[in-house]
Amino acid sequence: MKRHEEQSSGNNTERDPIVRAQDVRVTFRAPGSRDTVKAVDGVSLEVRRGEVFGVVGESGCGKSTLGRALLGLVPLSGGKVIADGRDLSTLSAPQMKEMRRKIQIIFQDPSACLNPRRTVREILTEPYLIHGIRDRKKIDEEIGKLIDAVGLAPYHLSRYPHELSGGQKQRIGIARALTLHPEFIVCDECVSALDVSVQAQVLNLLMRLRGEMGLTYFFISHNLNVIYQVSDRVAVMYLGRIVEIAPYRSLFENHFHPYTEALLSAIPGTGEGTKNRIILQGEVPSPQNPPTGCHFHTRCPKACPICSKEVPGMREILPDHFAACHLYDEKI
Repeated sequence: MKRHEEQSSGNNTERDPIVRAQDVRVTFRAPGSRDTVKAVDGVSLEVRRGEVFGVVGESGCGKSTLGRALLGLVPLSGGKVIADGRDLSTLSAPQMKEMRRKIQIIFQDPSACLNPRRTVREILTEPYLIHGIRDRKKIDEEIGKLIDAVGLAPYHLSRYPHELSGGQKQRIGIARALTLHPEFIVCDECVSALDVSVQAQVLNLLMRLRGEMGLTYFFISHNLNVIYQVSDRVAVMYLGRIVEIAPYRSLFENHFHPYTEALLSAIPGTGEGTKNRIILQGEVPSPQNPPTGCHFHTRCPKACPICSKEVPGMREILPDHFAACHLYDEKI
């Protein structure tokens, strides 16, 4: 793994939070059933201004739903989200529309989120019109700057999405997210659909824009190599819950939760070879019927009797390094 060259490893614990989640819960009704799915189950965290906050976990663990919850794109079943000092649940429709200028998202599949019937110019113009900006000269100037910022040429503005490569389409998705000068951007698996060489280009672009525009990223990925390259802090998610949060270096060198340990053991080139690979037994439980206590106890090689009975609280084990595991409970 290679750490992104532009990324600073300095301590950022004194930065003000730009977004905070307080016991956030998101529940969906399962299709064709009366059962409910706990996609996000009591998540509390804060994203500090100017940082890249990485979130990693298996597919279906609730990462993307959590990211959308932070933007107010899915209704909460409990808890609250504070963005830029304001509780999103208390905002009126006009206030929420204004908040949208500050918080944006880059989606995973650029082909699915760009209107195939519109040119790139029309796609990038739409956010300005939605927010009441009608000065065509100003819009054209802004779009010209955005196209240049994401590494595309003016002639791309007349193209339709199907005429662009995957990397070019994702650059348009990034440009669209930047149109209204946001402060906080959720990057939802935004490089997973791209070839490895193109992934590197897009990651370099995102890190450069972060420095130039003072952006804060909530970076979602199932790829630990990508998370390592770009993140200042990392949260590990399992079945709707955060099990560990730490600065990237502390997480990769001093991980404490057994699930984090298993995830990191699967990365090629880490540890002392395949003898340290941890193979988890069993399948990931269904979010429609999650285990009692710690959700991970059914697959955890270090589970104790209390793990099936009580939900572990988040504990600070090292400075700014938290884990939700009964192994670090004084009662054990």
